[in-house]
Amino acid sequence: MALSRGRARTAPAAVPSACFLLLLVLLLTSSSLPAAPGRDGDSFTSTSTAPASGAVLGVTPSSSSGKGQGDDCAELQSIDGGAARCAYLRAHSPCSPAGYVDYLRLFYCGFAGAPAAACAALALWLAVLFYLLGDTASEYFCASLEGLSAALRLPPAVAGVTLLSLGNGAPDLFASVVSFAEGDGGGVGLSSALGGALFVSTVVAGAVGLAVGARGGVVVEWRGFVRDLCFLLLALCYLLAVLVSGAVTVWVAVSFVSLYVGYVIIVWTSHCCTEQGKPPAAGLAVPLLLDEDYGDDVPSLPSHSKTEAAASGAASRGRAWLHCIARALCMPLYLPRRLTIPDIAAHRWSRPYSVASAALAPVLLAFTWTSQRHHLVSSSHRHSFTVLLGGAILGLLLAALAAATTDANSPPRGRKRRVPWLAAGFLMSVLWAYTLARELVALLVAMGYVAGIKPSVLGVTVLAWGDSLGDLVSNVAMAVHGGPGGAQTAVSGCYAGPLFNTVVGLGLSLALAAGAQHPAPFVVPADAAAYEAVGFLGAALAWALFVVPIRGMRIDRVYGVGLVAIYLCFFAVRVFETLGLWT
Repeated sequence: MALSRGRARTAPAAVPSACFLLLLVLLLTSSSLPAAPGRDGDSFTSTSTAPASGAVLGVTPSSSSGKGQGDDCAELQSIDGGAARCAYLRAHSPCSPAGYVDYLRLFYCGFAGAPAAACAALALWLAVLFYLLGDTASEYFCASLEGLSAALRLPPAVAGVTLLSLGNGAPDLFASVVSFAEGDGGGVGLSSALGGALFVSTVVAGAVGLAVGARGGVVVEWRGFVRDLCFLLLALCYLLAVLVSGAVTVWVAVSFVSLYVGYVIIVWTSHCCTEQGKPPAAGLAVPLLLDEDYGDDVPSLPSHSKTEAAASGAASRGRAWLHCIARALCMPLYLPRRLTIPDIAAHRWSRPYSVASAALAPVLLAFTWTSQRHHLVSSSHRHSFTVLLGGAILGLLLAALAAATTDANSPPRGRKRRVPWLAAGFLMSVLWAYTLARELVALLVAMGYVAGIKPSVLGVTVLAWGDSLGDLVSNVAMAVHGGPGGAQTAVSGCYAGPLFNTVVGLGLSLALAAGAQHPAPFVVPADAAAYEAVGFLGAALAWALFVVPIRGMRIDRVYGVGLVAIYLCFFAVRVFETLGLWT
């Protein structure tokens, strides 16, 4: 996701918020609804004609979850009729990855007899989860990273390839880790990481080439361009070797992650050798290296003071009412995160919210811990109550400390006072992003079971598109309006971002999955979609390494058209395979 700061999202968030309000009621009430008398025609997604095997569903028997998901859901697929499937789901434990909502039970029981409404509700909820995950990463996670970068005084090159890449790749990273840790054994995470890298390196980079090509093209710096592509190609070869071997150990995964450490060292070394005495590059280092509070150039949140309302006059009262309604609809999306994520950004500073976040953040952490422990082991209610009580007491102490040490007019100043707040904001934004990514993966896998589509196919397309649309908009805008420097940054982001997501995202996910099964190796859930994504991504990198140098390091339409054509070929192959026209 693209990093953006302080942008007002009131109007765009109104529709997702309305969906959130409607779906929240449905989700809370559906589990108590009795199964409706079934009709065979209720299950419009009946897949009795589809092969009932774990491989067709994109779940391998070697899934790390160890829940037998493939067998249970294959048995569910063999049952005809919505009422019969509902009865099966009520009598058995969930066969898909467990989020806070059992989406298969919601589909077949909560919306019994209304499959069209069920599909619409799940699609709207998918859009809401995409919005929440991207907005959390952009507004809270990235803000904490920027503040930590300033407080730690990182060099510009190191900040750009570490914190900036982490901020931009946060949704992909969390989705990958969740999929390997408690999803479908990593099928969705692997395909979404590769699909996102392919989408950014082809469609986004191609769109940048077409945008700057309309103005005659732009020449990029060859060292950074070749360095980024060669490292991404090296990481791709390493990943291909892991996929071919079929299994990975902790040390293999750690060595994969170490590739990015080497990349950071090379970037930092080249920056020190070539940029001594020069100011930090505009557009990359400046937003990350603010030693003071965020400046006045950052847009503030929408203001609705009485003075502005009076000045607008009677002609704009209708618009003001609509704006108030939009803000009210935004509250279900905005308020829970605002009350639990410590935030000291100057344009959003509020002492009451800060005290409330200090009180409620430990409670949310305790609740998440008890809920996760309940899924993993059978813990007693007494233990859960003790953890929640401890979180509440700690929250009260932190709230009292925050109230005594903060100013109502300005956020904390000074490194020693800011770092605890920034660290707490980072921790809670990670918790929120992880929870949302966990729910997103569970929903995608359930939708794959309902529609008879491999979850890995949804990961390489729907999840990859949703996580990469922000990069498409921001990189193209930077290339068009940022001049030659903006185009250079946009092109670099099209390869540095996929490099981070592939090496750190997949490497960390593989390391955690392999560590959970140590000393036994972790079986990598690779299928045809993964190999195809690797192949087409390698073709895109080879095209860029060939066409850009021979054209004098110029990014233009030839570069862009070739990359877009490569992705269209990949998408056509996926469509043909899904329809059974290509085996």
